[in-house]
Amino acid sequence: MATLEAEGLKALAVPADVTDYAQVREMVARVQGELGSLDIYVSNAGVPVGGMNYGRFVDSTPEDWKPFIDLNLYALMHGCHAVLPGMLEQGWGRVIAITSESWRAGVPMGIAAYAASKAGVVGLVRQLAAETGRQGVTVNALSLGIMNNGEGAETMARKSTPAGRAGSPEDVGAGVAYLASEEAGWVTGQVHALNGGGLMA
Repeated sequence: MATLEAEGLKALAVPADVTDYAQVREMVARVQGELGSLDIYVSNAGVPVGGMNYGRFVDSTPEDWKPFIDLNLYALMHGCHAVLPGMLEQGWGRVIAITSESWRAGVPMGIAAYAASKAGVVGLVRQLAAETGRQGVTVNALSLGIMNNGEGAETMARKSTPAGRAGSPEDVGAGVAYLASEEAGWVTGQVHALNGGGLMA
């Protein structure tokens, strides 16, 4: 926030549990109340507090699945339900969801619930894009490959991706900036892979 404010911008941090619909609505209402219109919404949820909980699906329980569905799918639904009315009313908006390439390719890593929740993100993005496009609102997803946020990620990426490295926050930021721009006004309902060429389809 200090960096933004130093550049003469107004910044506001509003903590909320995105798995709680009421808290998300309160968060959005506060942002709108203090900053005015809400034009761009980025949903960047990922891994629950308890971690990835690797393991075979057949050995898991519904209690193991719930944190991933709540954080990745319901959180996106909560946010979109809160921000879309204002975007549709003003005739302009950008919704950008962060998903994972795990929705696209099966891997023997024991992440079935996580992958299922990220696949749900893709389905929701496409349906919302179809509903909102004629009112000036675009809805897209960025699908991330191996990121430089875990032990061994860089080594794995060097071996398995044509780019020879893992992705960075700057890579994701550039993708978000494009999808949030006026230039991306004709792009909606799309899943943009950011994976260093690790998966080509």
